[in-house]
Order: sequence, then structure tokens, then C-alpha cells
Amino acid sequence: MSISIRKAVPADAATIHGFIVELAIYEKAEHEVKASIAEIETSIFSVESPAKALICELNGEAIGFAVYFYNYSTWQGRNGLYLEDLYVSPKHRGLGAGKFLLRHLAQIAVEEGCGRFEWSVLDWNQPAIDFYDSVGAKAQAEWVKYRLAGDDLLNFANT
Repeated sequence: MSISIRKAVPADAATIHGFIVELAIYEKAEHEVKASIAEIETSIFSVESPAKALICELNGEAIGFAVYFYNYSTWQGRNGLYLEDLYVSPKHRGLGAGKFLLRHLAQIAVEEGCGRFEWSVLDWNQPAIDFYDSVGAKAQAEWVKYRLAGDDLLNFANT
């Protein structure tokens, strides 16, 4: 059994889209997936895209993915790495693939001189919370995440 991580390429767009849909189903939000395979290909792999993707493979078969981008900390004066999504197919969980992906991302953050490596997790997703706790990640309870999206974003932008 050999787990490996590689940079995603445009030909992986359909695989990434499939994982996104699986993740959305798990998060009870399948109806919120609006991106098509073509949009995934364009939004992740275009030259100007801030997003980057990794594919996790087991013996050459894609079993998971991660999408990340760089943000910026004014307090540190350095970039940070923000993990948008990390997902391993349920039938391949428990093999260490998620930890392997997360460590690979941490190594990228260190190599790139990032001051932070951050992500969000749904408050009801106890398996993910337990996993993140097990690797030494610390929940940031003092921060409340805010979002403007959809009609709220449009309405605020146009007032």
C-alpha cells in the first residue's frame, strides 16, 4: 500500500469535482455546489488563479484532494496558507491519507515561509475536530467567522 500526494493538473478537474460533491453530501450541503467541472478547471488551473490543488493517491488511484490558497497576515507581515477543503473518500479513511495530506500542506507552508496554516471546520463535524486536535491544531474560539454571499453580498454591494 502506497499513499502519495501530487500537484493536481487540469485533467483532474472531474475527479476534484466528484470529491467536492462527495464532501458537500457529507456536509449536508449538496444543493450548494454550483461549480461545474469546467468551472473547477478554470478556477483552479488558470494562470491567474490563487487556488492550488493536490491529489492524494493510493497505489495510483485518487482517494482524496485538498484545495488551498495563500492569505496574508498584517500582524506577521507574512503569507499564510489557508486550506479551503481537505477530503478523503470514506472507504479510504483510517489509512493515514488525511494526515499525510495535512502534513504535506504544513510542509508547503513551512517551505513558503508562511506564518500560519489555517482552515475551518463545521462545529458538528466531530470526527474532523478530533482529527485536527490529534495533530496539535488549536481551535480559534475567539474568532467568529463572517460571510456575505449570494443576495446578501449583492444587496450590500449595491447600497
